[in-house]
Amino acid sequence: MTEEKFSSKQWLILILFGAIGQIAWSVENMYFNLFVFDEISKNLDAITLMVQLSGVVATVVTLLAGTLSDKSGNRRRFISIGYIIWGVTVALFGFISPELVGKIFNTGEGKAIQIALIAVIVGDCVMTLFGSTANDAAFNAWVTDNTNRHNRGTVEGILSILPLIAMLIVAGGFGMLVTAIGYPILFLALGIVISACGVVGVFVIKDSPSLSKSGSMRDIFYGFSPKVVKQNPAFYLTLLIILIYGIACQVFMPYLIIYMREYLGFSVFEYSAVFAIAIILGAAVNLYLTRLSDKYDKAKLMYVAAPILAVGLLAMYFSRDMAKGATLALFGIAGFVMICGYIFVSALSNSTLRDATPTEAVGKLQGVRMVFSVLIPMIAGPAIGNAINSVRNIPIAEDSADAMTTAYMPAPEIFLVAAIITLLMLAVVPFLSRSMGKSSEKK
Repeated sequence: MTEEKFSSKQWLILILFGAIGQIAWSVENMYFNLFVFDEISKNLDAITLMVQLSGVVATVVTLLAGTLSDKSGNRRRFISIGYIIWGVTVALFGFISPELVGKIFNTGEGKAIQIALIAVIVGDCVMTLFGSTANDAAFNAWVTDNTNRHNRGTVEGILSILPLIAMLIVAGGFGMLVTAIGYPILFLALGIVISACGVVGVFVIKDSPSLSKSGSMRDIFYGFSPKVVKQNPAFYLTLLIILIYGIACQVFMPYLIIYMREYLGFSVFEYSAVFAIAIILGAAVNLYLTRLSDKYDKAKLMYVAAPILAVGLLAMYFSRDMAKGATLALFGIAGFVMICGYIFVSALSNSTLRDATPTEAVGKLQGVRMVFSVLIPMIAGPAIGNAINSVRNIPIAEDSADAMTTAYMPAPEIFLVAAIITLLMLAVVPFLSRSMGKSSEKK
C-alpha cells in the first residue's frame, strides 16, 4: 500500500483479528500445555513434543498458504475462512480426555493416557494448520500490504502489545475460568469467538488495492534461494535476530505457568496478579518506546531492547527460594522488566522485517519468516528448556503425580539460559545496522 495513513477501518481489522489471533495462540502456547499437564498426564516430554510438532506444522503451512495467497491475489479469503475453521478446532480440543478415550477404545488407564496424549498432539497440529493459514500467512501478509515505512513502527508497536494483552487475558482470566467452568466449556466458548471473528472478516476485510496475483507454487522455496538472500541481506539479518529472540523465549515460555504454580507455589489468583501488573505496566511503557522506532534507527535501538529483556529474565531466575511475599513482589518486578524488553524487541524486529521485505514478494517470504520465527525456535527452545528441566530433575509432589508422569517440574535455570541466549542478538546488530544503512542509500 502506498497511502501514508492507516485508516480507522484498517485499525479495526488489525486490532480485532490481531487480538483474537493472539488470544488463540496464547491459549495454545500456555493453556494447551497446562490442559495436558492437568487433565491428561504430568508429562513435560509430551508437552515439549507438542510444541515442537506445532512449530513444524505452522512453518510448512505458512510456506504453502503464503505462496497461495500471492498466487490467488487474495488474503481476505484465507483470513476469514481460516479463522472460522480455526475456531472449530479450538472448540473441540477440550473434550479430549483419558476417560473418553478409555470408553471409546475400551482400554485401561495407562493405555488411555497414551492414546489421549497422541490425540491432543494431533489435535494441536490440526488447530495450528488452520491458525497458521489464517494468521501467520494471510493476516501477516495483509498487514505488510497495508502499511508503509512511515507507520510500520506504530502499527508493529500495537501488534507487539496484543500478545501481551492476550497473555494477560489467558494467563489470568482463563485460570479463574478453568476453575469455574472447566476446560471443555472454556475452549468451546473461545472457539465460538474465533469462528465469529472469521464470519465478521467475510464482510469487513478488504485487500490492498496494490495486491495482485503473482508467482506460482514453485515460489514455496523462493525465500531459500541464495540469490534472494544475497539481494535482501537486511531481511535475513533481521530474521537471524528474530531466530535468537524466539529460541530464548521458547526456552521458558511453554513452562512459565507450570513453573509459577508448581515451583514457586503461586495460586491462580497470585500468578494472575503477577501477570496483570507486569503486562499492564509493560504495555504502557512500550507505547512510548515503540514510537521511538519510527523516529530513530530501529537496529541501534536493539542495543537497548535486548539487554532489558535479558535483565528481566535474570531477575526472574533470582526471584525464588525466599519468603512467599518477597518472591511474589520480586517476580512481579522482574516480569515487568522482562515484558518491557519482550515487547520492545518484538516491535523493533518485526517492523524492521516489514521494512526490509520486498513488496513484490510479501506472501512468498512468509514461509521463510516462519522457519526463523517459529520452526527453529519451537524445536530448539523447548528442547533446551526441557533438557534443563530434566537435568535439574526437581520432583513433583507425590500426591500430584500420576502413572505416566516424567516426575519433574520446570526449573529456574530456564530463565538464566534464556537471558544468555538473548544477549547473542547483540552480535548481529552491527551487521544489520550497516545493511539497513546501505538499503536506505539505494533508495
